Amino acid sequence: MNPVRSSLIALIGAAVLGLGATGIAAAADDEVTMFKDPYCGCCGKWAEHMREHGFKVKEVISQEMDQIKHQAGVPRALGSCHTAKVGNYIVEGHVPAADVKRMLSEKPAITGISAPGMPMGSPGMEGPYPADRYDVVSFDAEGKTAVFASH
Repeated sequence: MNPVRSSLIALIGAAVLGLGATGIAAAADDEVTMFKDPYCGCCGKWAEHMREHGFKVKEVISQEMDQIKHQAGVPRALGSCHTAKVGNYIVEGHVPAADVKRMLSEKPAITGISAPGMPMGSPGMEGPYPADRYDVVSFDAEGKTAVFASH
């Protein structure tokens, strides 16, 4: 990997983990930094859903999503299309704003939550098709997962 690309990936990784120049997390609970692929349309719809529920969303386009997810600690099985930093947590994919608010309120000892895959009917994935039943899954640094909410 060339040095410029390595530096860029390190910078993106630090941003997704919420680390400033001092290495200290400093994100307000209503601020969302969402990393998304430049070719994904549903990610922007999720960002709009979050804005409608009181969050301030910064969208960051990246072609290094696999690296961002890895650095954020998202288990491969829980991956989706976008990865966000909210407060001290990671939010992977089309998680409803109400679940994010619950996580921020309860402050569980987890790395984050995910709506694995791209469930139809989840925020940003609305459409003419019937909504899927899906779980939002919590995950921690040791790889432990649990159902956080069911929809």
